Amino acid sequence: MMAGTNAFIVTKPSDAEITVTRIFDAPRALAFDAFTKPQMVKNWLLGHGDWPLVECRIDLRVGGAFRYVWRNAEKGECGVSGTYKEISPPTRAVHTELFDEDWTGGERVFAAVFTENDGRTTVAVTMRYSARAARDGALETDMTSGWSAAYDRLDAYLPSLAERTV
Repeated sequence: MMAGTNAFIVTKPSDAEITVTRIFDAPRALAFDAFTKPQMVKNWLLGHGDWPLVECRIDLRVGGAFRYVWRNAEKGECGVSGTYKEISPPTRAVHTELFDEDWTGGERVFAAVFTENDGRTTVAVTMRYSARAARDGALETDMTSGWSAAYDRLDAYLPSLAERTV
């Protein structure tokens, strides 16, 4: 999928993994903050259509927890929680993730890697599922189109953050 001039790329590096990659026109530290600071996450990690992010808590430390909840007036809530396993600002963050009403085959592990080159940051997020069937089931949903749309919002949001830090 394309978004602006920065491709949104989905790969399957192993039988139980998905990696989504996108380049952002922002320095690595700013991109890392946009993924890990609640006041920033709330501006771009929105659900499809009528699914606003209504809860966003992040305790960014090893052993710290996060919680996101999206709400739809007709369908109710969708929540996800997890625990941080590794934090290395601004290069890497690893956490577990489990939906309240799990549809992904159990807890997943997310590893986000931030690599900067000439003021642009490549973000590669690898999601490790419990099994190949869980990974393939996730790929059959609109998950990747949702990620792509969220990354488009982040790409549009980052310039306003960069202006504040200059």
